[in-house]
Amino acid sequence: MTMPTQGSGLDSGYHAEAGAPHTADEVRGSSLGELMRSVTADLSMLMRQEVELAKAEIRQEGKKAGKAAGLFGGAGFGGYMVALFLSIALWAGLSNVMDPGWAALIVAVIWAVIAAVLYSMAKKNAERIRGLKQTNDSVQRIPNALKPHPEGVTR
Repeated sequence: MTMPTQGSGLDSGYHAEAGAPHTADEVRGSSLGELMRSVTADLSMLMRQEVELAKAEIRQEGKKAGKAAGLFGGAGFGGYMVALFLSIALWAGLSNVMDPGWAALIVAVIWAVIAAVLYSMAKKNAERIRGLKQTNDSVQRIPNALKPHPEGVTR
């Protein structure tokens, strides 16, 4: 995977067609069309690199999101079991005055603990999903790369 460039073609000294740095004499001797072509090529390359970086980050963060979703699913199933066993406990408790009902209630409490642990794990995994941090950082640097630098080229 390629990494995005840090500046525009003229500022960084990279010449897209030749693969060599620009010299002050080359820039002074270049026509406006050549300079625009160079800038356009550099911006096009930068945008392609940013898209590739975004794709890689999305794949990486998608795996974390999938794991968190699975754990949330487990917590949901645990919650379902809590409702099921609480319902059975209430039913058995009312119909069989104490013993079988209390046993079902204990099972329901165990499922409540399991659901709470799964939810806690899912929440921790979801918090680790950080988004497209590298892409965001490099895209924010693009406007600075396009600003003219007076120490570079003089007329």
